[in-house]
Formats: sequence, C-alpha cells, structure tokens
Amino acid sequence: MELRHLRYLLAVAEHANFTRAAEALHISQPTLSQQIKQLERSLRVQLLDRSGRTVRLTDAGEVYTRYARRALQDLAAGERAVLDVQDLSRGTLRLAVTPTFTAYLIGPLVADFHARHAGIALDLRELPQDRIEAALLADELDLGIAFSGTHLLGVAGTDLFTETLGLVVGSGHACAGRSTALPAGELAGHPLALLSGDFATRRHIDAYLAGHGVTPRIAVEANSINALTEIVGRSVLATVLPDAITRGPAHLHPVPVDPPLPARTVTLLRREAAYQSAAARAFTALARRWAREQDGPPENRAPQGGPPA
Repeated sequence: MELRHLRYLLAVAEHANFTRAAEALHISQPTLSQQIKQLERSLRVQLLDRSGRTVRLTDAGEVYTRYARRALQDLAAGERAVLDVQDLSRGTLRLAVTPTFTAYLIGPLVADFHARHAGIALDLRELPQDRIEAALLADELDLGIAFSGTHLLGVAGTDLFTETLGLVVGSGHACAGRSTALPAGELAGHPLALLSGDFATRRHIDAYLAGHGVTPRIAVEANSINALTEIVGRSVLATVLPDAITRGPAHLHPVPVDPPLPARTVTLLRREAAYQSAAARAFTALARRWAREQDGPPENRAPQGGPPA
C-alpha cells in the first residue's frame, strides 16, 4: 500500500464515480481501477461496491477511508512542521473569517501581521462559521475567526473580545439623530435591510426579534456588508450591524434600542491537538494582544472601525 492508493480511494469515494475521480486525479480510468483493486488485494477486503449506477463505499470501505483521510491530514501537517521556519522569515498561514469581520477587523490585523512578518504568505478566506469549523477539521485551515458557542467536536476556541450589534439608519430616516431608545416592539414598523441567512449575524438578529415577538418587514437581503451600508445610507431602510462597522461613516446613524441586542464573543478557532505552525502561533499572539488593547486607555484603542471596548 502506498500513499497514492489512499488518495485514489478518497477521490473515488468523493465522486462516487471512477471516470470523474480519474479526471480529477489526472490519470486514466483503467489505471485508477487497477490501483484500487491492488489496494483491495493488499487489504484482503472489498472497499467499493461497484454494482450500482454509482460507486459507493462498503462497510469496510467506510471504516478504512476515515483512517486514510486522517493519515493524509497528519502527513500534510508533518510536512508543514518540517518546512516551518521558526524565525518567521517564510511560511504560510491559512486563515478564514466570517464575513462581517472583513469590514473592520481583518484590515488592521493583517496589516500589523504583514508589517511584522512580511515573509509569511497569507491565504485569507471569507466563510460562514460552519464551513470554517469543517475546514479546520479537514486541515484546510490553520485558524478561523468567528463566534463562541457550541463548536464541532475537535474545534477549540480562544475568546478575543465582545462585539455588540446595533440598529443603524441613514440621514433620511425618521429615527436619524434619535437619542431616546426605540422599543424593540416598534421594529416591526420599520422596513429592514438585513444580511442574508447564511451569516451568523443574521441568525443572531433573527433570534433577538423572535424573542421580542417582532415579525420583521424585510425589504432587502444582501450577502455584502458594503451593499447594506450603501443601501441604508441612501434610503429610509434600517439595518442591524456590528457597532464597529458603523462608527466612521457620517451618513450612518446609530439608533438605541430597548432592550439592546445581546453582545457576542469573538473567538479565534483552531483544530484541537493539531500542529500549530510558527505563523499560526504568531498570529494568535498578535490577535490576543490587539484584542487586549481595545480594553486599554482611549489612546491605545484602534481608530474608527476597530471593535468596541
């Protein structure tokens, strides 16, 4: 048995078809079939059921692929460990964040990290939290920034700071400049532009509205923070966004709500027991230090656009 046998088996299991798996592997279909049969002979067990319209794993195949996938992940982590440069003169960091963080958090963090470690190549992705956790477990990411809560088994989190959400309107909205808190129940009377349902932020908003018996009038759903801020700034729609996003723009006005939307904890995620490269350790230390500074004196805090203290 060789490593290519494991990769070939996993490809067939993923595509449920020898032809498509062979195309993905850039080998011929007969070669792939021969290699899988060779693996089955060496193990003395049938791994694939070829009798149906699609190829599927047998019970033995299901068990074996779990170990095969884990073995390849461990070998990949071992290769990174061998190549890891402790002085951070070179290397790679694979990082993912939930979408709202790209609007205010990632800019200063990445700029600071690059200024300190210019030789580290950063692979940055924007993903929903469930996909971040799945990618961490699949060893496709080193770190993720999302929210605390119940995580997938094998994912660990380090709390960074508390994020608050607030109601935001444009200059033409009737509530612009309002200083008294808007009762939560009155939100039903204001058309909203909200993030789409695949955002963790949207689920947080929906839970708040439902908890106060509010059926929202949703006029716009968007999967872009920039689109929402532009729409709200030019219309009479209201939205709910992290306070940090709306501090700077003059055309956006926060409106207090009673009771306020509950805060949530921003968390740095990683795979438990996984090898942590020097780059991942350096980014973790930087993120924790950056978060601590938000609780310091005003002169030490991030400029407009940083997270709330």
